[in-house]
Amino acid sequence: MITGEVADYITRWQPVSVPGPAAGFARAVVTAAGPASRARANALLWAAARLAAFAVPLGLEAVPQVLLHPSVIERFTAYAPGLSGPARRTLRTNLRFIARRVVPALAPPDSPLPRERAKAPYTPAQIDGYLALADAQPTAARRMHAAGLVCLGAGAGLTGTGLRAVRGADVVCRSGGVLVHVRGARPRAVPVLACYHGRLLAAAAFAGTGLIIGGRDPARRNITTQLTAALTGGTGLPRLEASRLRSTWLAGCAQQLGLATFMHAAGITCSQRLGDLIATLQPGTEAEAVALLGASRC
Repeated sequence: MITGEVADYITRWQPVSVPGPAAGFARAVVTAAGPASRARANALLWAAARLAAFAVPLGLEAVPQVLLHPSVIERFTAYAPGLSGPARRTLRTNLRFIARRVVPALAPPDSPLPRERAKAPYTPAQIDGYLALADAQPTAARRMHAAGLVCLGAGAGLTGTGLRAVRGADVVCRSGGVLVHVRGARPRAVPVLACYHGRLLAAAAFAGTGLIIGGRDPARRNITTQLTAALTGGTGLPRLEASRLRSTWLAGCAQQLGLATFMHAAGITCSQRLGDLIATLQPGTEAEAVALLGASRC
């Protein structure tokens, strides 16, 4: 419910920089929206007035059903001249708020969409449990394939085709560490975390020119099914998932880099801005990556 003070402020609002019809439209729709404070009313008034000042000269009728239509709001916030990026986002947010209050039939409430969250990493004890199960497999080939699966996932963050396509010859000792050459759409050399070096090198030597996790065709998606089933025993361990092994590698690298400390100090909680910043930078050399990610050989 709008208070008398806010209603009085809206009634008296008449800036000289806004045409009279635009200001009148703004006062009408903001009164109907019922802002809770004078500051909120002021922000909504400016948004509605700027919308009307943009749309009326184009021949649109200054009524809520027309100017507060989602397509008009989008056109205004995308093409109105002289606005910065943050100003466009703020105006669109405020105009959508007014539309939901004044013409709800034109702007129904947004339905919440599911958001995929990052998989929880495995704990060191759980990784040790999977490696123990790998050592307990009945044949040497199965032991090497299973250990290679855990080491490539938790030690190098590989999943999907990148994981299935790794051959023994793709694991090399170079630049002071152990690296895996990844094939596919994004070929690259990934430093392997130091604690997985011994097991992965043994699995690579056993595979030779063959695939480390077994099979003949890396395009087959069920190669890892039997391995993950064999490593999900009755020892209280959760189901082994390649995505969680990758999360384990990501968490280990983030800890090594001090990423949580950096983001806390910078006051950053969203990774989108980090992505924008990183796009302007060049990655370090292979040797620098080995040292930075804790992949140096002892």
